[in-house]
Amino acid sequence: MGGHMICAAERKMPNLLNETSGLMAFVRTVEVGSFSAAARDLNTTPSAVSKSVARLEKKIGARLFLRSTRALTLTQDGQIFFERVAPLLRDLDSSDEAIRSEVAPSGRLRISMPSELAPLLLPRLFASFATDYPDVHLDIGLTDRFVDLIREDYDVALRVGNPAHGDLMVRHLADLPMAIVASPAFLKIWGNPATTEALAALPFARYALGGVTQPLRLADETSFIPSGRIDCDSGAALIQAALGGLGAAYLLRCLVAKELEAGTLVAIAPGIALPRLPFNALHAFGRTVPLRVKLFCDFMVREASVVEKI
Repeated sequence: MGGHMICAAERKMPNLLNETSGLMAFVRTVEVGSFSAAARDLNTTPSAVSKSVARLEKKIGARLFLRSTRALTLTQDGQIFFERVAPLLRDLDSSDEAIRSEVAPSGRLRISMPSELAPLLLPRLFASFATDYPDVHLDIGLTDRFVDLIREDYDVALRVGNPAHGDLMVRHLADLPMAIVASPAFLKIWGNPATTEALAALPFARYALGGVTQPLRLADETSFIPSGRIDCDSGAALIQAALGGLGAAYLLRCLVAKELEAGTLVAIAPGIALPRLPFNALHAFGRTVPLRVKLFCDFMVREASVVEKI
């Protein structure tokens, strides 16, 4: 079949300038999962939200939701439409701030950040940023998974590494060095490896996500799956396993700075170069970034530079 298939939501896109209420009802329903929850957020009734979405479906000529007594499921057309419309509504909602930069930032700022970095980032965020901008309401979620910013209604996500970010805007904050650490007692038994082969032969406390052991990557882009009998899904657990002598651990250096300074953990394999991982702020606002998000990202650039040097 020549060309490519175009879904109904792409094929027919009438003038929707008069459908603001339906667009808002649709987007909020996707984000919160039900007409009743969307109605609470929009200060209206579930019936009104349902009717607004139905009018919108009739207007664009496509079914956006599959409705049943137990569930509300987004259709393929609905998913395509949501991915296009949600960022536009966010831009519209924040566009007034672009011409009122002299006004102090306000409103909710919902942030997702890795739980491992929270002890390094939150003290200054609360002591400095929150104090400087008293009209900003901070809503912070700590998780190591990569959240769906639009569907889960986050303003900005802080992430380490190179996740597939699609159409998200990326603000680079820093490049964080990695370290391989072990306890002094572990080194007495296993020695300090000088080659990649010797390093790969060591037992590790391994980082595992969803039951999948993550590879240990070196600066020359080679990698290997470490062996070991301890699997953990958090840096905090890996540190404790390493402190207990149960294996070496591959972590962000900033997470073990205190242990390295105290000597309870030692950086091993000094002759093997390790990568630096990019630390980024991601958002879905396009070019029209709310002032509160811009100021937060500016703040994080300064704070991340401190973490980078730890």
